[in-house]
Amino acid sequence: MGAKWVCCRQPMRVPLSDIETTQEQLEETFTSFAKRKDIAIILINQHIADDIRGILDEYSAAFPTVLEIPSKDHPYDPSKDSVLKRVQLLFGE
Repeated sequence: MGAKWVCCRQPMRVPLSDIETTQEQLEETFTSFAKRKDIAIILINQHIADDIRGILDEYSAAFPTVLEIPSKDHPYDPSKDSVLKRVQLLFGE
């Protein structure tokens, strides 16, 4: 099935990932969202973010901001969160 899009207002707006989504599809989807000027925040489950960690670690734009969130099946690990890592660098931790 690959990346899907779902939204309550406009169908086909928010991509969802499933077992068949390839790393290339995840990278392409993230890159396309990161380039858009009409998006302020990109929410991504942390276990999905792990699949494209290299791209996320290199991403430095302020907008859209990328927030890693836990999923109900995968616990949140703050040591992997790219935003939290940047904040810790700013504060010298």
